[in-house]
Amino acid sequence: MLVPDSVLAAIIAGTATLSASFLQLRSALLREKAGRGGSTGTRRRNRIHLIIFLVIVGGAAASGFALSQWLTAGERAAQSVLERELQARVAELSRTATELEATRGSERADIESGVLRKLGADGLAVTAVVAACRPALIVSPPGTTSPPGAASEAAPPAPRTCTEAEASPVTLCATIPAQASITEVALFSRVAESDAPWSASRLLPGQEAGQARFAEKYTESTPDAGVRQVCQGFSHWSAEHARVVRMVVRYSLPS
Repeated sequence: MLVPDSVLAAIIAGTATLSASFLQLRSALLREKAGRGGSTGTRRRNRIHLIIFLVIVGGAAASGFALSQWLTAGERAAQSVLERELQARVAELSRTATELEATRGSERADIESGVLRKLGADGLAVTAVVAACRPALIVSPPGTTSPPGAASEAAPPAPRTCTEAEASPVTLCATIPAQASITEVALFSRVAESDAPWSASRLLPGQEAGQARFAEKYTESTPDAGVRQVCQGFSHWSAEHARVVRMVVRYSLPS
């Protein structure tokens, strides 16, 4: 443990005073011993000097102790003041950090809400490519043969096409906030090789175009807490080309 400079100075001063007093006491004792054979007046003066020296030693010891206690009390008071100030600063910093964290949380929530509102106004787009339908092959029953000469006279068979019942459905899904209100679900479809703008390729729910059709209605589900999924089915049964389909979901958030 480190000793304060003020206490160390008091100790040094008290030690010096006591050392000087003890030296003077020793000298007085020696003179007292030497003067025992002298006159009565001389012995009385030596005793008075001895008493004075004892008083000085006692006073020096008491003064040194009192001074050290006073300095120590001052140090304790100053340390207590510093501790209170430090605790006040720590409490202030903790309060400031809490307020700053709350402010950041509020600003983050406002930013996220603003981003979600903009996404809802612009619309969430989901796009997929649907391959051409592959019709099932027609296999002739075993033992069936063509009449002689019929192979050269018969016309080539017409290419097999798919029906809507054979189409493989595709589902487009967009995730929106749970508290959002859907304002529009826009549907688009075009041939994969086409460069036509999406605005010219918009379809209505249930409308058939190019051997393709969207479902009559979209569906909703809640896969996770805080979000909803908006899904739209699509069927494509053309065996000639693939199609690109697109769904745009627009929504609004409560104020």
